[in-house]
Amino acid sequence: MRTPVIAIGLDAADPTLIEQWMAQGHLKTLSRLREQGAYTRINNIEHYRAETPWTTFLTGCLPDKTGYWSPVKFHEGTYIAQEVGAYDFKEYQPFYALGEDYRVAVFDMPQSTLAQNANGVQVLAWGAHSALTPSHSQPASIYEELIQKHGEHPAFGFDHASTRDVEGMKALKEKLEIGIARRSAICQDLLQREDWDFFLTIFGETHSAGHIFWHLSQPDHPLYAEIAPKVGNDLMLETFVAIDRAIGEMVAKAPENAQIVVFAAHGMGSNVMDLPSMLFLPELMYRWNFPGQYGLARGNTQAKPGKPFVNNTLDWLGEVWRLKYEANPIRQFLRKKAPVKLFKLIDKFFGTTPERDLVSPFQLVEEQEPMFFQPAMWYRDFWTQMKAFALPSYSEGYIRINLQGREPQGIVAPAEYDAVCEEICAMVRQLKDARTGQLMAKEVIRTRKSALDRDPKLPDADIVIIWQEEYATDTVDSPEFGRIGPVPHLRTGSHRAKGFFLAKGGNIAPNSTLPVGHALDLAPTLLTMMGAPIPEYFEGKSMVEPVAAPTSELVSA
Repeated sequence: MRTPVIAIGLDAADPTLIEQWMAQGHLKTLSRLREQGAYTRINNIEHYRAETPWTTFLTGCLPDKTGYWSPVKFHEGTYIAQEVGAYDFKEYQPFYALGEDYRVAVFDMPQSTLAQNANGVQVLAWGAHSALTPSHSQPASIYEELIQKHGEHPAFGFDHASTRDVEGMKALKEKLEIGIARRSAICQDLLQREDWDFFLTIFGETHSAGHIFWHLSQPDHPLYAEIAPKVGNDLMLETFVAIDRAIGEMVAKAPENAQIVVFAAHGMGSNVMDLPSMLFLPELMYRWNFPGQYGLARGNTQAKPGKPFVNNTLDWLGEVWRLKYEANPIRQFLRKKAPVKLFKLIDKFFGTTPERDLVSPFQLVEEQEPMFFQPAMWYRDFWTQMKAFALPSYSEGYIRINLQGREPQGIVAPAEYDAVCEEICAMVRQLKDARTGQLMAKEVIRTRKSALDRDPKLPDADIVIIWQEEYATDTVDSPEFGRIGPVPHLRTGSHRAKGFFLAKGGNIAPNSTLPVGHALDLAPTLLTMMGAPIPEYFEGKSMVEPVAAPTSELVSA
């Protein structure tokens, strides 16, 4: 007789917060499960940490094996960066694709696909954060059936708000709580339809709350003192409490002998990645390629940075685009100070702009470019002229060398590849936070041993920068290329490589602690708890021992 496994993922839920809030009595369900079972932390890779954790979880493989590094692909042989969605799972299937011998139910697994060899129910992109897949199901009818019975997720596709808009953040929290309640109802419904061998759902609301509400909860963010008192409530904690309550409701509907798992494949912290990767790095590479020229946010290294941006008169794109550099000081002043509509009327009297200029995010919107909000895309018309340029990123900093023989208009000869890479690495290592003096780069990684490395499973970036995690900066200084900033903060929470694993039932001892695991260990652990076979290609191992079969099953007839 099999013991069912109910697995509940908390997307990007940070273990430090989970442990703190359990200790303070806020997360009553998780605290009870912790007393009844085992707990440990989970490590993950430090680079591409925002894009790859769910693919690692689903396939049991690291990205250098799957070849999937990011939902953004730079297409070799072009200068096109494009959103490509989730991994295709052609080489490595989701681990729950176990065939006819196991009945599985998967609800709202992000960045997945409908696995043809999974026997049961799969519902994707109901309310997941960054779903990267269409809203559909297997059987095809069950998606609409669940929508008709329980409703849609009110924040699906819109689980964000300006981190300076008090009313907007409160409205988002209400939508997340409605989604949490509906997710709980759907999961309870599915749990009562059948005794599944394996049931899996992911709360994407933890991910959304971490990105948008971090500065309302954690004093380590520069906007905490300015914005949190205006809101009054800890919206991130309230979201987690609602999820904890929903987990309790779901567990109550699970079979009595079920093994319960709650986990996170990665975590969250104060946002130290968005501005460095999305904005500072593209501008730094522009200045490096074109000495004496500036694209965005030219600052004064001799002045102390002023207070962080806290007003909410413009959205983030509008405020950043106002910081576009203008050689004419009057034009620069008006760009920063005049209302947008007025500046557009006045601007035409200043004459023509350079033949090639930054592409505005508003033009990209008109072109229906999905990544219009990525400043790296604003420099795209210069990529062919640059020795190296920053790629769009949701995580670490990524740099692509404009290599001869690889790029259509490559500038860097293969013989110069190493020297150019080292020059860039040295420049990035000198970049400092203008407020604290902290070096910005924690680690600079070269992904290829030489210019000849053309393995298609390598990442698009030739250089990856892992940023410091001490402070969420809005201003950086380069000794050679000057100051960039201050600029407005975007999302206030960003990803960390730490997750957690909590499980009870089976042969797991109550109130026990397991050795620290890895995200690669999650899939083999769940398969072990199910008594299912573990693929030979898996790169991790189970964190728990298999449940022994009942004695009666071991005696031969």
